[in-house]
Amino acid sequence: MPRSMWKGAIQFGLVTIPVKLYLATESKGVSFNMLHAACRGRIQMKTYCPTDGEMIERSDTVKGYEIAPDQYVVITDEDLASVPLKTVRSIEIEQFVPVDAAAEATRFVKQAYYVEPEPVARKAFFLLRQVLAKQGLRAVCKIVLRDREQLAALDPFANTIMLSTLYWPDEVRSVADLAIPADDVEVKPAEMAMAEQLVGMMTGEFDPKAYRDEYREALMGVIEAKAAGEEIAEPVAAPAARLTDLVAALEASVAAAKAARQTAAPETVAQAAASKKSRKPTPVGVPVMAEEAELVPIRRRKSA
Repeated sequence: MPRSMWKGAIQFGLVTIPVKLYLATESKGVSFNMLHAACRGRIQMKTYCPTDGEMIERSDTVKGYEIAPDQYVVITDEDLASVPLKTVRSIEIEQFVPVDAAAEATRFVKQAYYVEPEPVARKAFFLLRQVLAKQGLRAVCKIVLRDREQLAALDPFANTIMLSTLYWPDEVRSVADLAIPADDVEVKPAEMAMAEQLVGMMTGEFDPKAYRDEYREALMGVIEAKAAGEEIAEPVAAPAARLTDLVAALEASVAAAKAARQTAAPETVAQAAASKKSRKPTPVGVPVMAEEAELVPIRRRKSA
């Protein structure tokens, strides 16, 4: 059973829904330890106090905020818990906005969390989830996590609600300094036609299970081979493309896409077609974020 990393309540109007938050994602990258190049011994990161001139334990440290050069105010966990702000222990919903209208402003996501209701709040929780799904709305809210208030969004996800923390508007960098092509760039009809054909060849149903971290797998292969004393083969460099004509490059890409489709397993294509045929149309305005993301009828849920 995963461990919740936050407990509080969703607040909107006079409605209070006690909930817990669980991390929705986890990192699975390959981790390395730092070794001394000479002896291959694992090095240790020590915490050093220059005032006393000695190494100290992490448990001997406290949080300090610098108010003047070399002058600090010590802040304890009790001080952080006593911050006079409602969002310290609650998810304060500020407003509800249409998902499509909020898509651009809520694009920059920091972290995703699954929301789990306390038993006493199941009916209110699933009522909120159904209203969001049925009306195609996203709840914009604020919450204090990791000693700072964060902007967040609540969305229906599968049979629960997902909270996504967002960057504040002043944390999102402007694109004004980028060298972006102007809208009046001349595109030839042949170039547009070939680009549309290539995009069409590469368009299909998104299956997240078809993707995996190939770099991590290849890196682990290198590590295992080296641990076994095997010789590591140099990767074969891909031939550099020499196509300078855009249409020629697009034509070559379309040909490659066609060849890739022809080599695909026939049963995979048949399964995709059957899945598409049997899929029921989604009502307009209802955000479905996973195939199993069906509305949960409230009558099947008993409130505590």
